[in-house]
Amino acid sequence: MSVRIATVGDNCIDHYLPPVDRKLVGGNAVNVAVNLLRLGHQAAYFGAVGEDAEGLRTRTVLARLGVDVTAVKVITPGRTSLTVIATTPDGDRHFVAEDFGVCRGYRPDDQDLQRLKAMKHVHIGWLDDAGATKRALAQAGVSVSQDLSVNAEPRNIAPDSLAIAFVSCDGDDAEARSVLDRTLAQGALAAVVMRGPRGSLACAGGDVFRGTALPVVVRDTTGAGDSFISGFLAAHVTGKPVADCLAGGHDAAARTCQIFGGFEQD
Repeated sequence: MSVRIATVGDNCIDHYLPPVDRKLVGGNAVNVAVNLLRLGHQAAYFGAVGEDAEGLRTRTVLARLGVDVTAVKVITPGRTSLTVIATTPDGDRHFVAEDFGVCRGYRPDDQDLQRLKAMKHVHIGWLDDAGATKRALAQAGVSVSQDLSVNAEPRNIAPDSLAIAFVSCDGDDAEARSVLDRTLAQGALAAVVMRGPRGSLACAGGDVFRGTALPVVVRDTTGAGDSFISGFLAAHVTGKPVADCLAGGHDAAARTCQIFGGFEQD
């Protein structure tokens, strides 16, 4: 069953330094949208790009893949967001520099909000709106998720009003459980802790579930968490149980780890 889902927030050009030496379209909200589309759902992306070659490329790539980009704002003058990435021989990535460009300050306008309120689910990536969008959608009865690990400013990552809060944790089991409990205590209805090769942890309705990462040869971990979110949501919006949602997340993340970037592109 195909479900209409929207993602809101960040896009960027991922500039991989040598020896990879590639520039790819990415960003949490963009990666989630593309991978939801790949998993059979209808995806619309709401965000902002600059009036530059990178912004044109972003819109062109997404439109060619089938993502609805009619709500993308082109800001003049302005720079499309850029992330500089270094990769290690084992495929792990390190962010060397980030320029959020016109993503900083973007938020959906009233017309956008009306469209978002008609969606089955809305996922928010990096968005510096102090939580205004998620609260407006939640008050309208829309199911909203957010990746709380892609923005470091507390005012933008409070778990309240979220149907699902996604958060990353590199620590041990005790730390992951602490993160899970704290996220729920701060207002999320359900929480999912993404732990990379250590798997995942989720709590919904008082029950705790564990997911297992799939063993793969890793080329690049960029976008793996975003793909996990896509796999989880793709199952969630069709009513599948949490254990199946976690399995879907790990399957999607494993495939992304075997390519450069958050999704396959030219």
